[in-house]
Amino acid sequence: MVGRRSLGRRFGWLWAAYAVSAYGSGLGFGALPLIAVLVCRAGPAEVSALSAVGPAVGALIAVPLAPWVEFRRKRPVMIVTDLARFAVMATIPVAYAFGRLGFVQLLVVSALVAAAKIAFNAAGGAYLKALVRPDDLLVANARFESTNWSSIAVGPPLGGAAIGLFGPVTTVVADALSYLLSALGLAAIHDREEAPRSPGESPVRAGALLDGWRHIMGHPGLRALYLNNLLVAGLIMATEPLLAVLLLRQLGFPPWQYGLAFAAPCLGGLIGSRLARRVVARYGRPAVFRTVGTLRAIWLIGLAFVRPGVVGLVTVMAVELAIIINMSLYTPVLATYRLEHTPGHLVARTLTAWSIGQQVSIATLTALGGLLAGVTSPRTALTVAGLVILATPLLLPRHERTPRHEPELPRSHHA
Repeated sequence: MVGRRSLGRRFGWLWAAYAVSAYGSGLGFGALPLIAVLVCRAGPAEVSALSAVGPAVGALIAVPLAPWVEFRRKRPVMIVTDLARFAVMATIPVAYAFGRLGFVQLLVVSALVAAAKIAFNAAGGAYLKALVRPDDLLVANARFESTNWSSIAVGPPLGGAAIGLFGPVTTVVADALSYLLSALGLAAIHDREEAPRSPGESPVRAGALLDGWRHIMGHPGLRALYLNNLLVAGLIMATEPLLAVLLLRQLGFPPWQYGLAFAAPCLGGLIGSRLARRVVARYGRPAVFRTVGTLRAIWLIGLAFVRPGVVGLVTVMAVELAIIINMSLYTPVLATYRLEHTPGHLVARTLTAWSIGQQVSIATLTALGGLLAGVTSPRTALTVAGLVILATPLLLPRHERTPRHEPELPRSHHA
């Protein structure tokens, strides 16, 4: 079992820090749009801008951060970005308490938190590669994936209840505090992380900003997985606002059923992530990419056939469950492959490029989906997304590549 394999005390602290942050974000899921509506009286266009423009701007901010992250010790970078997210999120309840909270502040917070998240994840991936043995990377990534999905299953329902009891900024406070606790957990690791080798030139040179994309696009396997991931992630996320309008406004689902339709299937993430190591051991990674990569894409079209009542609710839950089980199995395998096929001196820039591309793809396809739904209908837009995603398996790699030889770099004391 994935959960029974010990990866050491230092990984335990890293995992605990990740879990605290993930559950805090789960509690705060959707909090900013909710506050925009309830406190700032924002309209549909402003809420859409908050959901799409804020993270997209955050992705642009993260571009020059990539070389800065690459050539510094990773654990301090993670601590700094956690503290930055704590400070930025904390401005919301403070402004609310003084009656000064406005939509522009929410937009700025959204962008800064998105940029800090990208930098944190880039540093975290590089740190993980140095922290655990290569044979344990898949186990570690599967644990993170399992924690992520369990936080999404549990957090939003509890967050909704907390907002109802204690007010609209309650979950933002919890989310902010989770970043502070995460930073404290990372500080407790007390390792002797080696400083990255000097690049011999300024890390902020123009070329360094693009090195991550150069590595991805120059590696056939990573290039195929990257392009596939851009479309799959973008199309799946683009259906969320469309489905919200269809279920809540057109089909008359009560809010609790809408929440249940998304929260309950997230438990499938525990199944997929725990199966990842055994499935790879039995069938091999190329088969996982081809088969599971296909299975995570074929179910989305089912959302176009949702009907009112219990049958419609069950349909949504079944489709979401099938997607999540396959995604949670596929994602840790992808994350492990990406780390194995990226030289140590490029990990942070490669992960940053990957995150930025995914964020921009989600924002772009979400906006296009909204435009299409406005011209036609949410069901038509769901149908188009479901049909387009059926072509994405054609981008998956057909053969496994052996990782490029990488000179052994100084490893952390704990590696």
